[in-house]
Amino acid sequence: MSFEDIPVPIGPVYEGERIRAKQMYVELGGPKMEKHFELCRVISKKEIKDGQVTIHGPDLKDMEEGSTHPIGILVEVAGPELEVDLEAVFERRIHEFCNFVNGIMHLNQRYTNWLRISKTAVEKGFNSFQLLGTVLIRLYKAELPIIEQAQVTFYTNEKEIERTYEMAMGVYDKRDERARTIHDDDVDMFYGCVLCQSFAPTHACCITPDRTSLCGSINWFDARAAAKVDPKGPLFEIPPGECLNKLAGEYTGINEMIKKRSLGEIDRIYLFSGMEFPHTSCGCFEAIDFYIPEVNGHGIVDRNYGDVAINGLPFTAMANQTGGGKQMPGFNGISIQYIVSPKYQQYDGGIETIVWMNKGVKDRVGEFLPKDLLPKIATEEEVTDINALKQWLQDVNHPIVETWAEALAEEEEEEEEWEAEGAMVPMGTVGMTIPGVGGAGGFKIILKNCKIHAEAIIIKKIEPKRKKK
Repeated sequence: MSFEDIPVPIGPVYEGERIRAKQMYVELGGPKMEKHFELCRVISKKEIKDGQVTIHGPDLKDMEEGSTHPIGILVEVAGPELEVDLEAVFERRIHEFCNFVNGIMHLNQRYTNWLRISKTAVEKGFNSFQLLGTVLIRLYKAELPIIEQAQVTFYTNEKEIERTYEMAMGVYDKRDERARTIHDDDVDMFYGCVLCQSFAPTHACCITPDRTSLCGSINWFDARAAAKVDPKGPLFEIPPGECLNKLAGEYTGINEMIKKRSLGEIDRIYLFSGMEFPHTSCGCFEAIDFYIPEVNGHGIVDRNYGDVAINGLPFTAMANQTGGGKQMPGFNGISIQYIVSPKYQQYDGGIETIVWMNKGVKDRVGEFLPKDLLPKIATEEEVTDINALKQWLQDVNHPIVETWAEALAEEEEEEEEWEAEGAMVPMGTVGMTIPGVGGAGGFKIILKNCKIHAEAIIIKKIEPKRKKK
């Protein structure tokens, strides 16, 4: 495989390259575009013109510097050994292969894909989607030899993208529907994925029937097919081993895997908790589950939401806190499909802990949520700040309200212990729970009858100093 005719270097060494706004020539897809997608389909050999690259809409060289455009990428492949089950796995490789190109940054997947092309790449002559399509076809056939023919179509015009976008959304829905037919107890093998390790070195995705990959594009069926076809590839088997905690979803096999893949940085994961030993997060997650201590509940915001969430933070700010392979209690990257899983954050209280989600998410998952709970989950249309949220939850009698009395009882019990030890407990006590760091259970700060005004609160762990020899 040669790329001598491509004007920029190609290779895995360029994965993880960041292209900032000042460095980019154009932006494709992302949060500024309403409709964008990437899709892979397995079709018959007769339907493919091997090596063909088609562009519907303006080509890269016709785009104005600094502009933003829709992007649809349709990869069609053929080969006697190919199965429909492999489509999502091949599709996820678009992310990897685009990032092989020096001067391209590719993020996310499915209908949230986002690309930036650098000014430097265009100046060197990488000025056409014909070049990108050629690179994708060569990489697909070289990295996945079971693919014998491939063609790529790009959509960069709002009108041209419409029809294929609707078709892609239908394909995604069918995949998700199939994924909901099976659960963890039905299988004896889990799977892992490290396709995002170039952006998140300590992250490895754990894929089970009840927990789809964070990016939302690879379910248990997809992962099983990929591991079977390419056992040494980025998707691999994880023997579950002993179940240490069924409610939390802790398995010896997953703990061993994450310790090895994170080079010892992380050694324990609860699959079904966002608060204790949570799953690591990459950067391609579809949504974020975030804890709201003021109401002891959880909120969900997806990357398509452009406003601030109920906690006063936009998705981008929370994503910086959540991603990168960190294990961050209180901020958990998730897929949309995981929200409708029967094991959704069940260790933390499950689906009944959700008190807010942006309307886009609620519209997508509403039909799968408990009918009595659905109207009690607020969106940006009902409330816009924490204080209003607390009152609204009381008004609709959300199940989370019952936990407030329990939390108050625990706090009063703690204060009684203080008094028993001779400590003064003035009036006006304010309790605040801070999620722990690195998987710990968290800790509580109790402010006794005081007012604090600060631009920021920085909490750092103080490591003991080593004695000089």
